[in-house]
Amino acid sequence: MKKALLVLAVLLLALAVSCKPKADNKILIGYVINNMNDTFQGYILDEFKAYFADKPQYTLEFQDAQEDVVKQQDHVNTLITKGAKALVVVPVNTSAMPPITQAAQTAKIPLVYVNRNPFGNNNPPANVFYVGSQEIVAGQLQMEAMGQLLNGQGGVCILMGRLDNEGAILRTQGNEEIIASKFPSIRVLAKETGNWQRDQGMSLTENWLTTYGNNLKGILGNNDEMSLGAVEALRAAGRTDVIVMGVDAIPDALAAVANGSLSATVLQDAAGQGRGAGEAAHKALENQTQPPINWIPFVLIDKSNLAQYQ
Repeated sequence: MKKALLVLAVLLLALAVSCKPKADNKILIGYVINNMNDTFQGYILDEFKAYFADKPQYTLEFQDAQEDVVKQQDHVNTLITKGAKALVVVPVNTSAMPPITQAAQTAKIPLVYVNRNPFGNNNPPANVFYVGSQEIVAGQLQMEAMGQLLNGQGGVCILMGRLDNEGAILRTQGNEEIIASKFPSIRVLAKETGNWQRDQGMSLTENWLTTYGNNLKGILGNNDEMSLGAVEALRAAGRTDVIVMGVDAIPDALAAVANGSLSATVLQDAAGQGRGAGEAAHKALENQTQPPINWIPFVLIDKSNLAQYQ
């Protein structure tokens, strides 16, 4: 009899445990980055994490697309299957996002794109949001400063990012618009993609030094990594007469502005974008009203205002 009662007690205990609500009822938010090895994206991701540091009701899962559009789509679908209640995506290719947007809308969960705008001049559809900066402005600010330092004369080369990326296209367009409207005597000698990478920026600059010699007076990088590669190539060649500018204001770039090897960089506010993406996802999950687009402004940084950003 005692044995039967013991068995019954064990069964009742097991049933009670199985019926007990899960201790972890956290809300899952999925974040699919374009590339974990992208330095600037790492800063955005860190700020996104910081936004949720004091919000224990949420759990975050991060996936790396490794610059592969199909892999990015697969990560999104997997996160939806796992029960993600919101998604944040840094597009690998801004023109290839419709399947991801459609997947989120079919699942009826909010989607936040950050840093790379897949919508151009259009607004995102319902329950989809964008947090980032107006990329053309970065190129305009950069070229305004370059044109003044060159006194409106000379040849420049442009280090472009990945050609499937809105930032690369619009920053270059901003450079060219300012040349056409304000500095018609400045010539673009070449524009080639360095895929956002420092080593490729260095390699392209080495080629340009050979091809254009003393006609090369300025290098405009779509990001700091490529521009810092250009700085290395110029240092190795003993060229101190070429003005170099970047975009992003990463710590290495700020140090280069301080020592004069980089004349300027354009602050793309990683903190503003990362926390803005976190806030957009949070508000969407809390059903709070918010605009579909949150623009984070660019700021030109040179020696005159460097101390404010170090």
